[in-house]
Amino acid sequence: MPLPQRTVHLAVASCVALVTVVGTLVRDRDAFDSPGRLLLGWSLIAVGCSALLWRRRWPVPVAVVALLCCAAYFPVSPVDLPLLLLAFAYALYTVAAQGHLAAAITLAVVTMLSTVYVEQVVTRGARHVDDAAIFLMTGWFVGVIAIGQVHRTHRAYLREVEQRIRAAEREKDVRARQSATEERLRIARELHDVLGHNISLINVQAGAALHRHSKRPRGPEELVPALEAIRDSSKDALRELRATLGVLRQVDDAEGAPVTPAAGIEQIEELTARARAAGLDVRTTVEDAAQGLPPQVSLAAYRIVQESLTNVARHARAHTAVVTVRRDGDNVVVRIEDDGQGAAPGAEGSGINGMAERARALGGELTALDTGSGFLVEARIPLGGDA
Repeated sequence: MPLPQRTVHLAVASCVALVTVVGTLVRDRDAFDSPGRLLLGWSLIAVGCSALLWRRRWPVPVAVVALLCCAAYFPVSPVDLPLLLLAFAYALYTVAAQGHLAAAITLAVVTMLSTVYVEQVVTRGARHVDDAAIFLMTGWFVGVIAIGQVHRTHRAYLREVEQRIRAAEREKDVRARQSATEERLRIARELHDVLGHNISLINVQAGAALHRHSKRPRGPEELVPALEAIRDSSKDALRELRATLGVLRQVDDAEGAPVTPAAGIEQIEELTARARAAGLDVRTTVEDAAQGLPPQVSLAAYRIVQESLTNVARHARAHTAVVTVRRDGDNVVVRIEDDGQGAAPGAEGSGINGMAERARALGGELTALDTGSGFLVEARIPLGGDA
């Protein structure tokens, strides 16, 4: 397990300090002859180095304290330990790394100007720092500030990358939830269209047959046509339901090909035939130009006609319905008009909303209105519409 970065820094600093102290004391044995100055020097070293513990919270004040300790240490201490100079350089690095670039440059410039002034003016006859050392100190300060700024830029880059990764993950989760919601709505709409139409026809056919039989009983044979129509409608409902569930389960049919809903414009005649068996006079016109539509567009047109006829059979109390499918430029137009009275007051359902959603999902639009003499549903779907 790798050691924390702070522990590594502390260990390196301790080793450097120990080597520096031991080497300097061995070299300057005469320093022990002035214990007062030696104690004052060690006190300044302790203050300047201890201030580094708060360098992250108050980087600029800590650097100022280290600089003041350096300014007081070298004139009074008989031992020229570079620990305070190293502490000041580390504090200067922290100031730059924390983003206080102007403060770091100001402190470095003040330090170098003060050093040059003291060496050139105050102690002109007995210099302690020659020109080469001043030049090297300038380079060290420039390098320390540059490294601190690079470190800050690198940390900012890593934070930005991390934020982008988190944002991408959040966006991915949002898109996944949105896709799941849209898929649930699509499945609900598909099942509503598949089951609602056929079960509504079954209900209408059974109700009409029972009504006729109760009025004029002629024996069971008169129920045969209604029962056959109910059988066909239930068979179609089971077939479409099985196909839809097969897609949801991602299973294959007996031939090994994926099971997909086969509904489309080509099956509108079968759809209207079942509506006629329920007692509704349906007239269908499908232009040749409207054949061979893209699968999504063909399915949407089929479902709109299916839901419209379901509404007519359940709510409109109509006798006649006219279904027209034609092409208008780059659009396919689906029009269903009946001579009924619209939905009864209080009738509930989501059929029109579902049809409108189907049209909008492909970039089209749907209009549903009461014409006064019946009800009209017209959808306009682009041929290039893609869900």
